[in-house]
Amino acid sequence: MPYDSFKHRRRSIRLRGYDYSQAGAYFVTICEVNRECIFGEIVDGEMCPNQFGEIVLKWWNELPNYYPPVALDEFVVMPNHLHGIIVITGVGAGSSRPITGRHDAAPTEKRTLGQLIGYIKFQITKEINQVRDAGYAKVLQRDYFEHIIRNEREWNAIAEYIYNNPANWRADLDNPSNFPKRPPPKTSDEYWRDAGL
Repeated sequence: MPYDSFKHRRRSIRLRGYDYSQAGAYFVTICEVNRECIFGEIVDGEMCPNQFGEIVLKWWNELPNYYPPVALDEFVVMPNHLHGIIVITGVGAGSSRPITGRHDAAPTEKRTLGQLIGYIKFQITKEINQVRDAGYAKVLQRDYFEHIIRNEREWNAIAEYIYNNPANWRADLDNPSNFPKRPPPKTSDEYWRDAGL
């Protein structure tokens, strides 16, 4: 079948015209490429990450070292996806890194949320493939879901949702046992609506 640029055009699920490098808090979800449960399992309402799940945790926690103008908030790795809140602070292009006692602090290049997620996904995929000797096999979905957190009420509700996600795994829209009941969402708005947020 020939490639049809209109039919095969990848539709962005990002908010059009929004500057994803600006300071703000972002709720992100990244799913395993086939939504298979390769990161661990839920036991008595608690997530028990396996070796691959530990790799996800490691690279999530590494993000502020890669890009200092980032703070991490609530996070959970689930059997086939991860949820987390990434906070981009006001330091960006033209600003210097926070004072560390050195006089030669280099300017911090501005990065978008997409670039930060790309970094995490690349590192997770690379290390998991090294462990399972799988070459360049895909581990995570090409895209990700995000939501711009607009106020404290939203932030608290999202943090609570993330914290309680393992305990609610049975009803989770990403639980493979629920796929026949509900097709996977196509947009971030559909994802958050289905999650009840």
